[in-house]
Amino acid sequence: MKSMKLFAPVFALTFALAPLAHAQFGGGIVFDPTQSAHAIEQIEQGSQQLQTAEQIYTTAYKTMNQVVAAYNLAYQMSRLPEDLAARYQSDFAMWTNFSSASVPDTYGNTSAWIDALDLGNPTRAVSAYSSAVIPLESYPGGSLSAQDSATQADIKNQYASSEIGEADVTTLLSTLGTIRSDSETSQQKLANLQSDTFSTVPSQQTSNALLGKINTATLLQIHSQEDTNQILAAEAAQDALAAKEQLDERNRLINESIGFEQNFPNLMQNVTGGVSDSIHDLSFDSTGQ
Repeated sequence: MKSMKLFAPVFALTFALAPLAHAQFGGGIVFDPTQSAHAIEQIEQGSQQLQTAEQIYTTAYKTMNQVVAAYNLAYQMSRLPEDLAARYQSDFAMWTNFSSASVPDTYGNTSAWIDALDLGNPTRAVSAYSSAVIPLESYPGGSLSAQDSATQADIKNQYASSEIGEADVTTLLSTLGTIRSDSETSQQKLANLQSDTFSTVPSQQTSNALLGKINTATLLQIHSQEDTNQILAAEAAQDALAAKEQLDERNRLINESIGFEQNFPNLMQNVTGGVSDSIHDLSFDSTGQ
């Protein structure tokens, strides 16, 4: 409707000039309103098509600018400062292995312990314990049965403490040795992660590469925490054994005190009775002999 209002003056001007055209050019020129309206309609359609094409161009231009801006941002994010490694790269503590050169083995019973600390493995740990710790001999069965019940319980208790201690020590040796043995691989993985983190290669700075490095760092941290938990568990087992030995000693003293209180009256009665009988058996004559 807006377009028809715009073309209304054109219709008015055409009808006003029609007599003049007829008068100027003679009766051979005839004005056809139908053809004029058709031409105006075509002009209006062309104008609408032009507006539509202009909108499409504007939209495409904006889209192009957005794509270019996203690309520039991605390109900037894929780049790192050239001195990033120099500014933020740091060294980390490394596990160090024992060596036979630094640890003397005078009588040949030390190397197995060092191997267990360096390489781990339960078999190595048992071998290390057997070679470096004074062996526990079996208590003679006849001698043990000849003891009273309290003495037998005390002997068995001491054996239990020694056997639990052997299990704790061998487990600790195996755990420490395994962690130390795996530390070289862990250090190489950390070095690779650090190198990729500070790399200026664009492929190492994509979103997928960044997520991969984050996941890798998280897994390495979890493994490290697991190693720490194993060491803490082994230390807790040692603390439990120490607490058991302290409790055994306390209970032993209490039991000895109870036994003394129970046996003291009979003991004193035997002592005083024996002294009285000895005095009664003595006889003195008038000469004092």
